[in-house]
Formats: sequence, structure tokens, C-alpha cells
Amino acid sequence: MELAAEGAGLASPNPLVGCVVTDPDGEVVGEGTFEYERVTHAEAIALEQAGERARGGTAYVSLEPHSYHGRTPPCTEALIAAGIARVVCPIEDPNPRVSGRGFEALRAAGIEVETGLLAEEALRLNEKFCVWHNFGRPFVHLKLAMSLDGRISLTNSVSTTLSGNESAARVQAIRHEHDAILVGGTTAFVDDPSLTDRSGKRRRRPLVRVILDNGLRIPIGSKLVRTARETPTLVVSCSKDESKIVELRNLGVDIERADSRDLGQVMKALRERELQSVLVEGGSAVAGAFLDAKLVDKVTLIIAPLLIGGTAAPTAFAGSGAETLADAMRLSQVEITRHGPDIELTGYPE
Repeated sequence: MELAAEGAGLASPNPLVGCVVTDPDGEVVGEGTFEYERVTHAEAIALEQAGERARGGTAYVSLEPHSYHGRTPPCTEALIAAGIARVVCPIEDPNPRVSGRGFEALRAAGIEVETGLLAEEALRLNEKFCVWHNFGRPFVHLKLAMSLDGRISLTNSVSTTLSGNESAARVQAIRHEHDAILVGGTTAFVDDPSLTDRSGKRRRRPLVRVILDNGLRIPIGSKLVRTARETPTLVVSCSKDESKIVELRNLGVDIERADSRDLGQVMKALRERELQSVLVEGGSAVAGAFLDAKLVDKVTLIIAPLLIGGTAAPTAFAGSGAETLADAMRLSQVEITRHGPDIELTGYPE
């Protein structure tokens, strides 16, 4: 799974897959990580390294080997041909073209197959790929920076950086894991953000910037528009301001003609562009809308040791909100981490 994780930013829309091959004595003789552009799957890479020493050995794979002809021949056939005696794999592939069939093919060839070990960790590793196939939409990770009292800005909603340098580095690492980053039109107008992956890590495709902007408030001179030819930028809007739409398109901005409040349509538009995951970074109206629509798969809150106060300072979540505590989103599998003076809280909706 550590090998699989090395494929972050390099495998989508395929899953993260790692493979370790040991010889009959248990010595590691091959390792592989899948990258989309390299085409060759992790199992094939590890088997090639192992050569004849794989015969009678074990293959440890982070996700069920595929058993159909896609861009590459089936990995199940490669494992069988290499003489692998045993495969240890935590979970089935959620892709219906694969799910269960890979294990069946291996067992039919007389290979011992063991499943379930570290299954929860394996699901977490490929959470984006699993949501993509199980729910037919991109994985939604909601990330917000806030004060201790839940404010995301000052009373006059000026662009405000709340967290420190350590947290900023963490945010870049989170961005690197995703295919798209999404904000509302107000955030784009007030903050004039770049919304780029500045982690310094390799990625197969640039991070796609998505702006929900029915009012088409995004300034022509904003960083997002000025760099749209270099970094993909998608504006979702039902505005009838045809002259501005034409101007934005001429500057390289992709326009999706839809009501940006219809998050189902937004998810459909992102899926059509093969964007497996989206990082939602606000503001409060957008965060509240995703919360109300129950379209949140993961939540990360970066909490700075600040108290802003004031009834007019915008809170992290707007929208309709929960009518009862039973309706409130409760997080499980919560992890708390320190980044300098700030606290990161990450969890999953129950």
C-alpha cells in the first residue's frame, strides 16, 4: 500500500495499486507502482523485476488484479504465467468489470488467494476510486480553514489567511491528491486565489479549477482567468451574460452552462471530464450547499488558534443546516494532527 500511495496524482482515473512479489523463501524480488502514463500495471512491473524467482512465490497486491483486456492484458494472466502460487490482496476492485472476477480467475488456476488483511486501510487508500464506481460521481473532500470560533473571515469578508506556514504546506499536499479544486464565485471574487497544486510533486494532469458562479462575478483580470490557458479552469454558471461568456471562453476558460446550485449537475459535469475527486475549499455558501446535499465524503478542518467573534463574521457553513441533532453530520474515524500552532481535524461522515 505504501507503493500504491506513490501513485497519488499519477494514476487517476485508475486506482492506486502497488505490488510486492516474494520468492518461495519470502525474500522480496519485485516491487511495482502503477502510473497511468506508464500503462504497465504494478503486478507486471513487479513480476518483470522478479523474473523466474517469482515462480512458486507470493504476490501481495493492494487491489484485486484485473481480469479483462483493457489498455493492458489481464494482470491475472501475468500472475498465472509467472507461476505465482499465492496472492494476498485486501479488497475486491469496485469496478464492476473486475469485482470478484480477478480472484475467481486466480483460484480457478489453482492459486491460493487470501483477502481481507488490512481491508479498511486499503479502502481508505482507494476511497476516491471506490466512490467513483460505487456512487457514479467524483469523491468530494471538503476542506476549510477556520478560527476556533468557526469563522472563515473577518466581518467585512476580506481575503483572510488564518492558518500558518505548516498548514499551508499540508493543504498543498492535500491538493496534490485530487483531480479538481472547487470554490464559489464569491471566494473567486474576494480572494482572487490561484487554486494550484504547489506541492512540488509530480502529477499526470494539472489540477482543474472549478468555480460555481451563477452571477458570473469572476473578474476578467483575476489570476484564475489570466492563467486559464496554462491551468484548466471551469466556470459553472447559468448566467445569460453572453458577452462575458464569450470573453471568458476566448481567454481559455471552460464554461459549463448549468445552474451551479444544482450540485448533481455539477458532479455530472466533473464526471464527464473524468475527474475522479474534487477538493471543495469554500466559501461558506458552497460548503453549506454540499453539506445540505449530503455530497460530502470526507471533511478536513484546519483550525487556527484565533477567536474572531462578531455576529457578522462569516461562519464556515451556511446553507439550511440541520433541524435536529439527529440530522447533523456526525464524523467518524476522526484523526487530529498538529501543524505548528494549527490543528487539523479530518473525519468521514457516518
